[in-house]
Amino acid sequence: MGKRKRTAAKSDRHDLYERSVQEPSADCDFIEQAWKEIRGRRPRRIREDFCGTSIMAIEWVKRNKNNRAIGVDLDPDVLGIARRRINRRLKDKDRKRIQLIQADVTTVETDPVDTVMATNFSYYIFKTRAILKKYFKNAYRALKDDGIFILDCYGGSDSFLEGEEERDIDGFEYVWDTEYYNPITGDVINHIHFRFPDGTEMTEAFTYEWRLWTIPELSELLKEAGFSRVDVYWEGSDEDGDGNGEYTVSTRGEACAGWVAYLAAAR
Repeated sequence: MGKRKRTAAKSDRHDLYERSVQEPSADCDFIEQAWKEIRGRRPRRIREDFCGTSIMAIEWVKRNKNNRAIGVDLDPDVLGIARRRINRRLKDKDRKRIQLIQADVTTVETDPVDTVMATNFSYYIFKTRAILKKYFKNAYRALKDDGIFILDCYGGSDSFLEGEEERDIDGFEYVWDTEYYNPITGDVINHIHFRFPDGTEMTEAFTYEWRLWTIPELSELLKEAGFSRVDVYWEGSDEDGDGNGEYTVSTRGEACAGWVAYLAAAR
């Protein structure tokens, strides 16, 4: 769909989300990087929690004929969309290597996997230490003996400010709207809006009511859940000071306006 034809009425919010937020190739690259650096072998089985439309699981299966993926999500509607994408984007023989499960990620039981992935900050929905630790323990139980749990997280001074951040995508505008932040509780309400060249807008296409967790809090909870080590992978910068998409283990991050990092928790 070209720039001039894309409108709010003609657009699908899940397609727009995939185009503007998700980078399944980069996430899969990171899985392979973390495994090479931490365990020295190739992972084959992953579980994508909060899988949504499962495009990361699809990308993982497409990479290698030996790769397998499980997608877990609580929403039956979005899993229906995931199934249609799997049917459309994968060959018959490859579809058998993806399993979709409608379940609560804090209690779901699955076959052992090399990696559990929780991306796009979806686990921020858990607002207390008790429930987040319960989820981390479930992820721990799902892993093989040398498994790695991989999460992404975000922060920076701008993440505590209420307001909108806009970004131009191919044929539309992505808007990240922090409507509310409470520094006492850490509660935050974020929306994603999409705006189009014809002036139409998809308002509150997605809404998130989260707790804005910090890296020290997450690392401590992961260790309490049983993980032996937690490595923080910090993004490098290009010559203009923008993120370059390259992540390395670090113990010192930059106090910048906005950042995204990966955590790799080894069993």
